[in-house]
Amino acid sequence: MEDRETEEVFEALWTLQENGTPPTIENLSRIAHLENPSEVIIKLVENGTLKEKEGKVFFTPESEKKAAEIIRRHRLAEVLLHEVLAIESPQMESNACEFEHVLSPQVTDSVCTFLGHPPYCPHGKPIPRGSCCSKFQVKLKPLVTRLSDFQPGDEGKIRYIATRVHPRMGRLSSLGVVPGSMVKLRQKRPSFIVEIGHTIIAIDQDIASNIFVQKTS
Repeated sequence: MEDRETEEVFEALWTLQENGTPPTIENLSRIAHLENPSEVIIKLVENGTLKEKEGKVFFTPESEKKAAEIIRRHRLAEVLLHEVLAIESPQMESNACEFEHVLSPQVTDSVCTFLGHPPYCPHGKPIPRGSCCSKFQVKLKPLVTRLSDFQPGDEGKIRYIATRVHPRMGRLSSLGVVPGSMVKLRQKRPSFIVEIGHTIIAIDQDIASNIFVQKTS
């Protein structure tokens, strides 16, 4: 069986579980990008790569780990294409699908570090953590960093904001705290004071830690 076919099934199963959709062979076949998905799925169950119970398909511990690596590569590729190369959907999605099959573990960690270990993809879905995300020191300077890591006087462009982080985000959006806006940190204590255009606002640390900025100074 081709590795790419296996990866397509893994990605489809991960998506179903993430969305809370019953992982039946029928549902898997519907979203897997394969000519004969049900045949591939049955083979993966028969050889022990996946397991089946009461009509539903599940990962084994080993296959779930491999699936997380695939999802991580795909979603990191989406961030790279969308935030750095400014490629929009559907081109972003189709190119990310190609990237996920060719990135090596070392290159994946380098991309993750380069992007500042983003927690979410452009669609707001979580990116599985890698070993590089837990290291205290990194070899590459991140391109994008949390606003909470800024020092007073630092400024940059907001690249993306983690979704569903705080009910105040709607109000902040009306004040200009949106991707593409320039932001300057004025102080960090007792609260974060930031300058957006001609507006000065105060935000909590939990919000600042979910705003990702490309530093310019």
